[in-house]
Amino acid sequence: MSVGILMLVHTAFGRAEQVARHWNKAGCPVVIHVDSMVPAADHDRFVEALGDLPDVAFSRRHRCEWGTWGLVAASQDAAELMLERFPDVRHVYLTSGSCLPLRPVEELIAYLDERPRTDFIESATTADVPWTVGGLDEERFTLLFPFSWRRSRLFFDRFVALQRRTGFRRRVPRGIVPHMGSQWWCLTRQTLSAILQDPERRVFDRYFRRVWIPDESYFQTLARLYSTNVESRSLTLSKFDFQGKPHIFYDDHLQLLRRSDCFVARKIWPHAERLYSAFLSDAEGAQTRQEPNPGKIDRIFARAVDRRTRGRAGLYMQSRFPNRGWENGVTAGRYSVFQGFSELFKEFEDWLARATGAQVHGHLYGPDRAEFADGQTVINGALPDTAKLRDANPKAFLTNLLWNTRGERQCFQYGPHDTPEIMWDLARDPNAQISVISGAWAVPLFKSNANFADLRAEAAKLQKIESAMLDELRSPEAKARIRIWTMAEFIEAPMEPLQAVIDEIGQKPQRRLAEAPVLEDLAGFGQFLQNLKNQGMHPYLMGDFPVEPAPRNSRRPARRPYLVKK
Repeated sequence: MSVGILMLVHTAFGRAEQVARHWNKAGCPVVIHVDSMVPAADHDRFVEALGDLPDVAFSRRHRCEWGTWGLVAASQDAAELMLERFPDVRHVYLTSGSCLPLRPVEELIAYLDERPRTDFIESATTADVPWTVGGLDEERFTLLFPFSWRRSRLFFDRFVALQRRTGFRRRVPRGIVPHMGSQWWCLTRQTLSAILQDPERRVFDRYFRRVWIPDESYFQTLARLYSTNVESRSLTLSKFDFQGKPHIFYDDHLQLLRRSDCFVARKIWPHAERLYSAFLSDAEGAQTRQEPNPGKIDRIFARAVDRRTRGRAGLYMQSRFPNRGWENGVTAGRYSVFQGFSELFKEFEDWLARATGAQVHGHLYGPDRAEFADGQTVINGALPDTAKLRDANPKAFLTNLLWNTRGERQCFQYGPHDTPEIMWDLARDPNAQISVISGAWAVPLFKSNANFADLRAEAAKLQKIESAMLDELRSPEAKARIRIWTMAEFIEAPMEPLQAVIDEIGQKPQRRLAEAPVLEDLAGFGQFLQNLKNQGMHPYLMGDFPVEPAPRNSRRPARRPYLVKK
């Protein structure tokens, strides 16, 4: 008889009984503490169910609330009973009712017999602990915590703030250096009895009674005073998520738990029938003797935390959606946005689709509807073209579109008439390729037959909107691939920027363009801009566009479209 088991139980008594019988069958004495919040009737039935087992005892009950002294008091009383009732015990192993042995108990006994003077307890100073969650590491030892974090969160937070404001600090008892670590330890009789029988125990208990989460620091600190050989690790596999909550193991974690080679794991789902059946088997199923190595599965848990906190690019989920900046990328894939191209070139969308093989939409954020490719009214993922639904959350509309069409490059048009709220999301999205011909919105005005006074007012409005858009695109925080040309500099040599844009989309093997899109007839456009200036509106976004008056008694021929020979 070399290993004694302490069990802290507060729920799932059927499973706790099953595990207690498994420990006892292997010759380990078991001392059980049942939370005082458990009804007396349930406690009595549990005691009666284990009444037929030898070497099973129940310790004095305490109220065990998370983060409070009751968990330490329960462990102290159970440990004292274990040392008093079972003098042959060399190591005492602290577990809970939701713990499950993963390897035959005989292997654990043999492992500890080979290390008779070793204490297995995770114990590190606050400076060396990276896993504390909630902003209290050193302060948990220097402030008072008389209020429950769970039941009285308001008083807890206000009292902490008051102590910080007044500069209050508790004095750490002489001779100890606060350490922290996992609650689940395995200590030798010599170390554990020294802690429980220390002449200064009343001083230590009084101090730790007002420490926050003392079950993770009491034994971890005092073991350093008496142990001759501390292995700063726990033999219990206990994993926590990024919020500090323990991972729960289910039936589909069977192979994962086997791979860890650990002796005990928590927290096991009470209804995991497959796990309990597989691990509470006879010793014939013993594995080869391996050193417990939870690090072998750390990569899997790290991926789980990453999936919960970052997720897949462009996909949102409940665990991180409310937090701005938690998204793993704004969208799921690369896409292209064109501003001014469909105004400057005839049938630009059809030409772009032929040149790239991408799915080319019209103005997805147009004022009347989302202009999906090929005139569709509903696209992948049951995404409708309704402007009202789209504008309720423009960013989510873009995210859904790109997620549901991932694997196919998406291109769409944008302009000053479109929903402005989406521009900043486009600008800060590294997946976006944004190409802008500034001032091209004036071409439809030039070709319209409206009154000039109305054209001037509309031009002033659109120029103001586009100027604000360009400011966002030129922001230092913009992360998209952004190209901006004035209309004047673009039409001087349009093939070079068009070729660069097509090459970046990269849907087809890169080659020189065989044809260019047909340019709108711009004869007289320079004079139109001059007329706007003459009427008091200064159209500066088009660049230095020359005025070319037509010869007297003749009409200037329309400009031919740009062509490039193969």
